[in-house]
Amino acid sequence: MARPIKETPILTGEDARRFEQRMKEIKPLSPEELKSMDKSYELFKKIATFPV
Repeated sequence: MARPIKETPILTGEDARRFEQRMKEIKPLSPEELKSMDKSYELFKKIATFPV
């Protein structure tokens, strides 16, 4: 039997401020990273076999 999932702790203080700041600072991906991700996605899509 699976163990229950623990509740996620609430961030407060400096941790909350740092988390919010990092969420606002979005780092764009380079074209090379996007191309690599697309290639991986296409590979997984090709080998995935799910019943329909």
